[in-house]
Amino acid sequence: MKSKDFQLKIPPEVSEQLKLTDKTPVKLVVKRDRLVVQLEEPRLQLFQNRVLIWPVATALLTSIGFYIFCLWQGLSSVPLVGDRSLATAIIVLEVIMGTLLFAGFFIRDRNNPQNHFTKNIYWRNFPVIVLSFALILALVLVGSMWLLGVLFKGAIFGTATASIIMFAFGLVTNSAMVYFALIVDAGVLSTVLVLVIISGVVIAMAVNNQKYWWQHNLSFLGTSNASSGWQFNATLIFSALLMIALIDYLFVSLHEFFPRSRRLLVLRILLTLTAVDLGLVGVFPNNVNSHDLHDEVAIFLVYFIIALIIGVRWLLPNITKDFLYLSYGVGIALVVADLLFQVFGYFSLTAFEMVGFVIAFGWLLMLLDRIEALINSGTEGLIELESESVKE
Repeated sequence: MKSKDFQLKIPPEVSEQLKLTDKTPVKLVVKRDRLVVQLEEPRLQLFQNRVLIWPVATALLTSIGFYIFCLWQGLSSVPLVGDRSLATAIIVLEVIMGTLLFAGFFIRDRNNPQNHFTKNIYWRNFPVIVLSFALILALVLVGSMWLLGVLFKGAIFGTATASIIMFAFGLVTNSAMVYFALIVDAGVLSTVLVLVIISGVVIAMAVNNQKYWWQHNLSFLGTSNASSGWQFNATLIFSALLMIALIDYLFVSLHEFFPRSRRLLVLRILLTLTAVDLGLVGVFPNNVNSHDLHDEVAIFLVYFIIALIIGVRWLLPNITKDFLYLSYGVGIALVVADLLFQVFGYFSLTAFEMVGFVIAFGWLLMLLDRIEALINSGTEGLIELESESVKE
């Protein structure tokens, strides 16, 4: 069978948006019986050569500095865990170095014409994104050191061996932070949002000094009676800031395809108010002096979710029937949960709050994912329009 050569015509609008040139490498990929044009990722190629120098150099400098510090303190050995231990040094030093590398490469990659995420991120959102990845790194390192402390209980290392272990952890963590700085996008940011809020709430539950806190309500974790109150409230505030950053990016990108859309403006305002209200739940904990304010902002959070579920049919362009039915299903599930709590007394207050939060927050993440899909479909729509004009 004789093969044929085909030419692919890319619309000028798409070429200008993606900053394409004659030397831009692309590849054709078949996905679900569709031919997809994908840009090569020179950022990941850089990671395999020149960029790798930075994680290696910073890990080496950190380990040498740690070794010199041990000699200066007259330490011949270092315990694995404890206040003055290898684990503490790894957590503190690697979080600092990893965060600096992430911030540096995130800023550097803003000049990459093929990086469409960072160019639509305003500087006001930059600290939140950096701190989010720093928090995730800190949680991973704390968990890893705790596990090593359990597996190698009572382990003590010489200063040279401890410095080599420091270098190994530094190389891995620094490389990971550089990698995420180069590939971060809306999907990665959504994952970080989920990790931040889940890990923060779980840690607040785990370290709470009231064993039977769940007999009160979920908001008890943020009160002054709980030892983990500040962690729970900080998680809500930080998650709200991260959600605002994600919303900001998504709607800035959407503006390119749907300029001057009043429906999207209303949707953006509702989502932003929802995120702000989530943060206010942490700002005003369920203490005696702020109990009324806490209840008010919590009630408004429910109102915003209901408004989004009802209004998504008119506010979100090109909404699919599947997502519309899913939204109505979520609304019905929240009403059923409320009836089981208030009318039938089947749910406790804690169970009702947890079920309602998981359902509502899960739907919000799916809504943000649909908005991201709308951005991706914008380019596809331009290609389809161009194809139709060529046929004519």
